[in-house]
Amino acid sequence: MIRVVLVVVVVFLVVSLTTFQVSFGDGSQLQNNNKKQTKSTAADGSRFSSVVFPVTGNVYPNGYYYVTLNIGRPPKPYFLDIDSGSDLTWLQCDAPCTKCSPAPHTLYKPSKDRVTCNDPLCATLPWPENKSCETPDEQCDYEVEYADRGSSIGVLVKDLFPLRFTNGSIFGPRLIFGCGYNQEVPNSIHPPYTDGVLGLVYGKSTIVSQLHELGLTRNVLGHCLSGKGGGFLFIGDDLLPSSGVVWMPMLHNALEKNYAIGPAELLYANKATDVKDLLVVFDSGSTYSYFNSDVYNATLSMIKKDLSGKQLENAVEDQTLPVCWKGAKLFKSFHDVKSYFKPIILNFKKAKNAQLQLPPEAFLIITEHGNVCLGILNGTEVGLENHNILGDISLQDKIVIYDNENQQIGWATANCERILKS
Repeated sequence: MIRVVLVVVVVFLVVSLTTFQVSFGDGSQLQNNNKKQTKSTAADGSRFSSVVFPVTGNVYPNGYYYVTLNIGRPPKPYFLDIDSGSDLTWLQCDAPCTKCSPAPHTLYKPSKDRVTCNDPLCATLPWPENKSCETPDEQCDYEVEYADRGSSIGVLVKDLFPLRFTNGSIFGPRLIFGCGYNQEVPNSIHPPYTDGVLGLVYGKSTIVSQLHELGLTRNVLGHCLSGKGGGFLFIGDDLLPSSGVVWMPMLHNALEKNYAIGPAELLYANKATDVKDLLVVFDSGSTYSYFNSDVYNATLSMIKKDLSGKQLENAVEDQTLPVCWKGAKLFKSFHDVKSYFKPIILNFKKAKNAQLQLPPEAFLIITEHGNVCLGILNGTEVGLENHNILGDISLQDKIVIYDNENQQIGWATANCERILKS
């Protein structure tokens, strides 16, 4: 996740961790008719269903999208930043909290159900180097650092997540997540006003994988982020469009967890560029898109060349983003912008007719000053090395599907203001 930069890899640091200061006992039981964690059965007799969450937020001016999850007993609402660039879900936590950022809700108070070192899921998350598990019944600590140098230190816990499934059932599985009692937020950015992060990249620690392991949903997720704000997120495969989806196989890197596809060539205004063999990562935890220096400079050069002779000037006084332009009149909508800019197209060479089209609104913003700014940034300058990231701005007004079962990523143009029927 990045809000100025994206999470590309999880790094575990050497730091001095305090002991988690909560007394734990046995795990509490579900109330009412959900006293046992059983597998749900869909109306057609299959055991899988789906969960759909409304999404709130926008690219500009908020800079993030989030969902509301109810957690605990009694359940309390928490805003979680949706992040397909990291795997661990965590909440700011009163354990007590040694360093927490401002949040919309009271800090999560952990239940008495801790995750110990002998839990298989604990082994999937490297421990802090000076806080390794010495005995099986010790608490499972974590430390995660993001590419923008933000971080969360905490312990894994388990609590109730009451969920309403698309087959009509209501169930409250006990899921594992991070109880973060020490967060670092970079001074250079305005952090999302949320209670934590909903990690969505593949891995056993994700909420998606846990629901799948319980037999409740397929190991599939997707999101549809509206350019007008809002949208929806889904876990499970009930909302997949029956046609019109472009599918590409996922690429895997043993050193990193991310949703990557490629190779692709980059076109601007339907004209070829020198950018070939481009690998791109989908990351809903990043507000903007990021290209490495070579790709960024080539893209910016093509845009500027195409703008030559048009009545646009550099708006150096607008510091919203590094590259901005102003017109003879203030820009009020993308209708005013489209006559100046052309689409960016990613043409995937190993699949027939596989393209990802980025219209101007998928790589530009209109600022409060009435200027238009480029929402693709130089990732090399902010520490992303050779990675190329498609953030929220480029994922808007598309249904994006991460099919972990078939190891493929799909997308299709969609009206994200309306949740699809299952």
